[in-house]
Amino acid sequence: MNDEKTKLLILGGGFGGVKTALELADNPNFSVTLISDQMNFRYYPALYHAATGGNPLASSIPLSEIFADKHVKVINDRAKKLDREARKLECASGKSYPYDILVVALGVVTNYFGIKGLKKYSYGIKTLEDAQELRNHLHQLVADERKPDLNYVVIGGGATGVELAGVLPSYLRHIMKKHGVPQKAVHVDLVEAESRLMPHMPRSYSLVVQRRLRRLGVDLHLNQRVEAETADKLMLSGHPIQSQTVIWTAGVTNHPFLVVNKFRMSEHGKVMVNELLQAEEDIYVIGDNADTPYSGMAQTALHDAIFISGNLRRLASGERPLPYKPRRPIYVTPAGPRWAAVQWSNLHIYGRLGWLLRETADLIAYHDLQPWWPAYKHWVAGNSSVETCPVCARP
Repeated sequence: MNDEKTKLLILGGGFGGVKTALELADNPNFSVTLISDQMNFRYYPALYHAATGGNPLASSIPLSEIFADKHVKVINDRAKKLDREARKLECASGKSYPYDILVVALGVVTNYFGIKGLKKYSYGIKTLEDAQELRNHLHQLVADERKPDLNYVVIGGGATGVELAGVLPSYLRHIMKKHGVPQKAVHVDLVEAESRLMPHMPRSYSLVVQRRLRRLGVDLHLNQRVEAETADKLMLSGHPIQSQTVIWTAGVTNHPFLVVNKFRMSEHGKVMVNELLQAEEDIYVIGDNADTPYSGMAQTALHDAIFISGNLRRLASGERPLPYKPRRPIYVTPAGPRWAAVQWSNLHIYGRLGWLLRETADLIAYHDLQPWWPAYKHWVAGNSSVETCPVCARP
């Protein structure tokens, strides 16, 4: 056996990248380096909660904490240019990093589809910073003007939009009470371009979620397309909605690094991979970036990471790699306090039991990245309802 370790370079500090690094961190055959432009792992399922008063510890974990006792070199930089012939990666800092094997797990970025004013005026919850900015805005409106915005608009009827719209009505009431403002009727609108929410899920699933949101006081605008946004107005299929609070959750696109470096893209805008999840020889693409069934789910990114890590161990031992088999995720969609919809294969579960399953899934997801005790602490933080007002700095 060659005494020199295989240089494994991983791009991305999300589920796929972090899990791959953890799986191979202490393997004597590999020298593992992870490059991320963020020094915190973002737990996306909890970001909507962070925007509505939740503890940020639930949605952000320092990479230094995850890899504290692991043989992984973590570099804070942004991947820029791939030199395939020289087998090295150039980053935004100007530094270059060599590799024998490259794993690309960069995730996706927000796509505004060129809609006028949307990027400038809308809020998002793609990052913890986005979520905190939205939370600050919600408080600021009440603290400054002693009255809330009358219309809050969430754009996008996928899982993130449903989760956020479901908790906004109760959180807005909480904010008014915290600032001593008399309770006023506010409107939470959820906009979806398709004829039903969560259009990629079974129709029965969508209809139950829609009924739940309507009971919570959310107004649904289906078959409606966003045309433009200004500082206080959203144009929706030819008619305006007055609002200073528009939250965009509707669109993402593959990471620009992949296009700039001329990876082969499918009609879905994702990288074409073979049965080993290779885009090219010794270059693996996983998670949201790869054109595979169920791409876009955190469970898929974790599954992909475990799969390629197992194959890399086999190859290092002189064994043949196994072909990729996609795994159907369990879909869990919270919609309001202590309620969630679940699709587990052909089984559908709704209500409090669904919410308990979501809580269990979150704990398991944290444990996929950390030992039980730190995973439990982050999970408990996700259930914390105590917040400090970001405007007046009072509990």
